[in-house]
Amino acid sequence: MDLSEAQWNVVEDILPEDPVREDRRGRPWSDRRKTLNGILWILRTGAPWKDMPSRYGAYQTVHRRFQNWVQDGVLEKLLLAIAKDLQERGGLDLSECFVDGTFVPAKKGGTSSAKQSEAKAARSWQLQTALVFLSPYAQPVLRQLK
Repeated sequence: MDLSEAQWNVVEDILPEDPVREDRRGRPWSDRRKTLNGILWILRTGAPWKDMPSRYGAYQTVHRRFQNWVQDGVLEKLLLAIAKDLQERGGLDLSECFVDGTFVPAKKGGTSSAKQSEAKAARSWQLQTALVFLSPYAQPVLRQLK
């Protein structure tokens, strides 16, 4: 699920323009929209960077751009803009927030306190969406909305 045209219009101006050398030499930068879609795919699925689909470009490039945007505060501005747009359209209500938990029965022979391995842990899309807003990058954004 990539950004729609309306969603892209909300965030396009927040992303920094790609630098271009004066002599116009060097490799051209990857498409910002495709890169952002790759970052959002990773945040939504919780998958390792190496498992990112190739339609978003090289995972190393997308990861490097993600790190740069986090360091420069671009991702925080982006999340704030998305949250404000969602709130203005009535899709975000901060008066009531919760995190969904899933009940997972213990397997036969396992102890009830045994921690499930990460590979076998349940991963719902709701949990992954909540994790994006619970990440350290989103906390300042949510504080600004209150």
